[in-house]
Amino acid sequence: MRNLNATDVPDLIRILETTGAFSDEEVGVAVELLGIVLNDHAQQDYEVAVAEVEGRVAGYVLFGPVPLTQGTFDLYWIAVDPAAQGHGVGRELMSHVEEKACARGGRLVCLETSSQGSYERTRRFYEQAGYRQESCIRDFYRPGDDRLTYVKRLTVSEES
Repeated sequence: MRNLNATDVPDLIRILETTGAFSDEEVGVAVELLGIVLNDHAQQDYEVAVAEVEGRVAGYVLFGPVPLTQGTFDLYWIAVDPAAQGHGVGRELMSHVEEKACARGGRLVCLETSSQGSYERTRRFYEQAGYRQESCIRDFYRPGDDRLTYVKRLTVSEES
């Protein structure tokens, strides 16, 4: 796991596009956030970790602390190269977020996803990683497309 480099962006765009999980609009937002991380060194809202397999970019995760909360983190984006899916890269990225959150006094990691059938595999992945659906806002994205919020409660040591 390593930090984001500007040279990673073309690979990450390719990954976002080839997963088939994201619309063109969603890819645009993801790329915009990568630009913020790369170009605004004063921002503290987002952090990116990049996973590699055999020296090639295999995926990434974008996450950060939620302002005005105590120990709550949002996982905003996670994407794994289709060629690397099923080999633990996604689990490694999720574990990285949880470890970083714990190290910073994190209590909760939250993420949002769609209720659409095309996100079934994604939701199953989150559930297998120990996340539980805590809320549903019906028709949030568009009629018939609900926003599902998943949460994982972290154990924070006494020393944190």
